[in-house]
Amino acid sequence: MSRTVDRVVNSIVVQSNDWIKFPNTNHELMEAKQIWQSMYKFPTAVGVIDCTHIGILKPNRYGDEYINRKGKPALNVQATCDAKEMFTSVDASWPGSVLDSRIWRNSQTRSQLINKANVLLLGDDGYGIEPCLMTPFRNPKGAEINYNKLLKQKRVIIERCFGGQL
Repeated sequence: MSRTVDRVVNSIVVQSNDWIKFPNTNHELMEAKQIWQSMYKFPTAVGVIDCTHIGILKPNRYGDEYINRKGKPALNVQATCDAKEMFTSVDASWPGSVLDSRIWRNSQTRSQLINKANVLLLGDDGYGIEPCLMTPFRNPKGAEINYNKLLKQKRVIIERCFGGQL
């Protein structure tokens, strides 16, 4: 059985680049924005971003780096998804102790978006606001409360994609 599981996992990994693609070209980004706008009415967004902790056995080497905020060994996996609830990027290379904002700052996705005009992702308060990343206001007042509510409604998409993995 373990050989079968290994073959299936390896096959999935080999084909993952065909299935998980972040929009790169201006045409792909424009198309992603149009789909997002038609479905969710959030201008310039192409998707949502979040991290989730995936439990693992504690590694013998550097094991303490994998202990997350709940005291359990894990990987902190960052992913993005689009309006169709399809993963567009996944990075499972970080130990559980690493903050979401650090993963974002070092991500290929950020590198692709940072110099693009009028294109952004929606994130939670674990990230800092940037021209390509919108996050909720801390201690919102007035219209900021409505913005936070709208952002939270749209971000539930990534939670559905993760399937309650937290």
